[in-house]
Amino acid sequence: MSQNFFQSFIILLLVTDPFGNVPLFVSALAHVPDERRSWVIIRECAIAFVILLIFMFFGRHFLAALQLTDISLRIGGGVILFLIALRMVFPQPGGVFGVGSTTGHEPFIVPLAIPALAGPSALVTVLLFSSNSTVESLLHVAILSLVAIVWLAVLLSAERMQRALGPHVMTAFERLMGLILTAMAVEMLLAGIRAYVTSL
Repeated sequence: MSQNFFQSFIILLLVTDPFGNVPLFVSALAHVPDERRSWVIIRECAIAFVILLIFMFFGRHFLAALQLTDISLRIGGGVILFLIALRMVFPQPGGVFGVGSTTGHEPFIVPLAIPALAGPSALVTVLLFSSNSTVESLLHVAILSLVAIVWLAVLLSAERMQRALGPHVMTAFERLMGLILTAMAVEMLLAGIRAYVTSL
């Protein structure tokens, strides 16, 4: 149980990538008054948390409506995570999610809550978390809550962190996280393939 908790926590943390989102948040909030920046970060994290929580609880119904199986979701999720991980290891213009910064106004939902935190890969991950077991559901809510706390801790100190560590250290850290996520994505993909072969 503890291993699954830790593994799920690490996967969701890597997928939402708060450290990699530091430059995006700093850039998006550059034109926001200093006294409102903390409020905007808390609001965007809360929106992302609620969206992921909804997907976690209604994920099974969403799959049933689209006639998708857990196996296809595992394989598709593994592919998406792998592509996200590649963009973390080999940075592309516009960042990991291909979104630019917003300038001239206060960002709302896009691009900070979606897709920076609650992006496609994060939604797929929490869909995999959906469970009919009350204990597992509570466990996954606890995981999401802990990840959200990490978001707040990292992003509320984003400007200080970027100044203290510098862009090179932040880039190196994001690439290390991308390497770890690559291995996890491959493992998820292989698990989906194994499940599919077994079901034949």
